[in-house]
Amino acid sequence: MTQRLQPHASTEPPGGPADEGAGSVVAEREALRTEPPKLYQVVMLNDDFTPMEFVVHVLQEHFRHDIESATQIMLKIHHEGRGVCGVYTKDVAATKVELVLAAARRAGHPLQCILETA
Repeated sequence: MTQRLQPHASTEPPGGPADEGAGSVVAEREALRTEPPKLYQVVMLNDDFTPMEFVVHVLQEHFRHDIESATQIMLKIHHEGRGVCGVYTKDVAATKVELVLAAARRAGHPLQCILETA
């Protein structure tokens, strides 16, 4: 949580009982509410050419899924045409999409990966 300091003058009159603090400035803390960042889904799309083993490898390598969850996501992609690989902030999700597309290009596969609001 971010806090902003707001100065305000002392309310004691000069020469009063608290003379040593006359004219001093006191900082009050005002709590600011920040919105959590919007989240985005990284979605992998099915195609007829990318091997299932490569999809599982990408899910393990770039999204840190274990073999079981990577296989389940790959089967969802295969049967339903798309599957969510992970949910991240916008910058992280965009980076993951670019890494997946680059890995697919290097391997010669037409695998598609997109970004959607969560």
